[in-house]
Amino acid sequence: MNLSRRNLLLGSGLAALGAGALSACSTSSTGGGSGGGGSAGSGTALWYWAGGLSDQVVAAARTQFPDAGITPSVVGGDFKQKLQTTLTGGSFIPQITGVKGEDMPFFRSVADKFTDLNTLGAQDVAATQLAWKWAEAQTPDGKQLGFPIDIGPTAMFYREDILAQAGLPTDPAAVSAAIATWDEFYAFGQELHGKVPASFPVEALGSVFQIIIGQLSQRFVSEDDTFVGDSDEMKQAWDTTVKAQTLGINANVAQAKDASLASGVIAMEMGAAWGALDIKNAAPDTSGAWRVANNPVKPTNFGGSFLTIPAATEDKEGAFEIIKWILSTDNQGQAYTDASIFPADPAAWDLPALTGGDEFFGGQKTIEVFGPAGKLVPEQYVAASDSAVSAPYFNELTNVEASGKDPEQAWKDAVSAAQDIAKRQGVK
Repeated sequence: MNLSRRNLLLGSGLAALGAGALSACSTSSTGGGSGGGGSAGSGTALWYWAGGLSDQVVAAARTQFPDAGITPSVVGGDFKQKLQTTLTGGSFIPQITGVKGEDMPFFRSVADKFTDLNTLGAQDVAATQLAWKWAEAQTPDGKQLGFPIDIGPTAMFYREDILAQAGLPTDPAAVSAAIATWDEFYAFGQELHGKVPASFPVEALGSVFQIIIGQLSQRFVSEDDTFVGDSDEMKQAWDTTVKAQTLGINANVAQAKDASLASGVIAMEMGAAWGALDIKNAAPDTSGAWRVANNPVKPTNFGGSFLTIPAATEDKEGAFEIIKWILSTDNQGQAYTDASIFPADPAAWDLPALTGGDEFFGGQKTIEVFGPAGKLVPEQYVAASDSAVSAPYFNELTNVEASGKDPEQAWKDAVSAAQDIAKRQGVK
């Protein structure tokens, strides 16, 4: 499931790389279209997607490393597919490339295409950062494939004015206390919708399911590559999710989210830190009315990407120095200011860019919610097949909310379809 707001900016489908991107990628010292990555000192092609890095920080890196010949390419379309094709083909391979968090499980399965950053000193950097995020880019045998760019700790965005209209608590700490469990969240949501019928606490079932999945001990495929999407824990997650539908508090507005944020139909929304920019863009006239509280039970993480060094890169040490500079503490703070890219480095959370009050959120210092959430995200194994295997569950949740399908039958159909996909993926 594709959750990152930045992926909405990528343009169309699977078209081939444009001529400009190909030109930038052909700066390899091996020349032409014949070979893999070149020396960072003879032309350093840097691939990322729109919003994946701060363009201002990237521009500053070109000045910081004048001899590296950094050539940034903002690659549109299906970034994963284009990177996969390039790595497989062995031509025009960038010296440094981003990898989206949701795509890292796949690229871990082709780890030989990337450099183990631990050979360049990454373990020294990781010692001061978030272990769960660095673990997402680690292979079972300990190779570190990626240096984290950002994270997406989750919380609850809510309309303070609508909760006040319903006579509910409005202070972030009080709201957090009132919705500490899923049962409490649903009771709170029922009262909200009962008092203000035009407003809902759930935008769509898939949003709730994604949060709950992130709170489980395991997802759909275990570390020993066994299908576990029919576990009791997963069934409980399903039952908790569809409760929003049976209680009548699901707005089911995934396809009209922006308008629903602006109109107040969505009064509460669980999402990642980067979701704040989505709300600001969708509902600018509601500035000052929003607040942030903890989501029920515990935080999870949506998104957050990495910079990597393909194995074909010749000057790996030079490339790593560039990565460390781009993702230094101060530059992560700058990236937050420039593009709302929430820092993966906890030290950046203490910078003025993040500690100031946000006028859109009534002056609230939202880092006081997202910072602790970032530290409490549970480490969770995500298999390369996770996206494909999980898709039937989200499809069936759509059937429940869109066509009134019986939740129990939808569960059975989701499990059956997921098992078939898992087998085709080679899962036991």
